[in-house]
Amino acid sequence: MISKGLWTSRKRKTKHRKWRERKKIFGTLIQLDGSPHDWFEGRGPQCTLLVFIDDATSKILWLEFVESESFKAVASATKKYIEKYGRPWSFYVDFGSVFSVNLNNPERDKKTQFERIMKELLIDVSHATSPQAKGRVERANKTL
Repeated sequence: MISKGLWTSRKRKTKHRKWRERKKIFGTLIQLDGSPHDWFEGRGPQCTLLVFIDDATSKILWLEFVESESFKAVASATKKYIEKYGRPWSFYVDFGSVFSVNLNNPERDKKTQFERIMKELLIDVSHATSPQAKGRVERANKTL
């Protein structure tokens, strides 16, 4: 059919994502994500692993098992991270309910408790528009 001109194959367009440059300085941008999983393979309760990764070096800076990715758990882990490493310039997170108000907020002007606390600490909170954007932390979750 192709040789007779009755059908032409279409090349699938791959959606190209613009690569975000790594930050040049350690501690400038920290990627933060929670990974719910059966981490203890049935020998313990299901839980979530909170992972903090430096964008410049891809170094895992903080890991913590929590019951769920709740505000209390994330705030507590963030406090421990800041006590150990100091205040980062920004956190790169997803649109999870701890990090973003997703209902009735089309202008994204409503802020979560986490975002308000980070603003008080002068820490910027940036939201990744896709899992691929937080590649370093997502790959770490897959490896762990």
